[in-house]
Amino acid sequence: MDGSIKVEHQKIKVPVIGWLKTYERLPYGYKPTSVTISQKANRWFISFKIELEQQTTDKLYDVVGCDLGVKSLATLSTGLVFEGAKSYRKYEKQLARLQYLSRHKVQGSNNWKKAQKQIAKLHFKIANIRKDTLHKLTTYLSKNHSKIVIEDLNVSGMLAKRKLAKAVQDMGFYEFRRQLEYKTKLFGSELIIADRWFASSKTCSNCGHKKEILSLNERVFECEKCSFNCDRDLNASINLASLAVSSTVSACGLVSADTARMKQEDNIKPTVGRFE
Repeated sequence: MDGSIKVEHQKIKVPVIGWLKTYERLPYGYKPTSVTISQKANRWFISFKIELEQQTTDKLYDVVGCDLGVKSLATLSTGLVFEGAKSYRKYEKQLARLQYLSRHKVQGSNNWKKAQKQIAKLHFKIANIRKDTLHKLTTYLSKNHSKIVIEDLNVSGMLAKRKLAKAVQDMGFYEFRRQLEYKTKLFGSELIIADRWFASSKTCSNCGHKKEILSLNERVFECEKCSFNCDRDLNASINLASLAVSSTVSACGLVSADTARMKQEDNIKPTVGRFE
């Protein structure tokens, strides 16, 4: 930083433009390495890149497996289920209506420009609702778990499927992983990415038997070998947690793979998670 940018409580001085007032209080006392001013919809934003020290938090769990899906955003191996915001589905009709009205206006006219601003504002609202849900979930995972295991999802391949693309895009899987990558470093956690070909959904978390075929319509996993059955997503998340434990030295004080499976034997049922 060359010193040309000065930051006060609710004012910032930038080159050429000069002093600008802000709606919120700025990070006074920190030394930002870079400052970016951007426009989204009808609003202007300023973002700072600041170096922060790692924060140490007390972890509730050593290892947690997190299975992402389109029905529920995330199912944890601890039994918690977090629903997605599904903001696009909520405002899809309203957005389609605005786009329809915009098509019947003369391009470049004042009415057309007003319509484009309304569309941009609604897109911005949809994205903010989705990001808010993802931020709350990723912060909860990073603060309360030492090791977090997720799958390396082929998001581009999922978006290529016409019937699945809209639901996948509405969940924001890429943004979920991006947030976890930097938040785990900030809160002293570790993010483990399972191999893309790891059959977490097809493998029984009780005996390890692997199914050859498991359709998307089967929401309850039933093992043919040991007659074990549980929710499909919960079974996958327990397998992800066991994968991290199996590759960890037992002296680290982490729960064993048998412990992860015992959670299901203790009749852990999926419960809807709430953010505090």
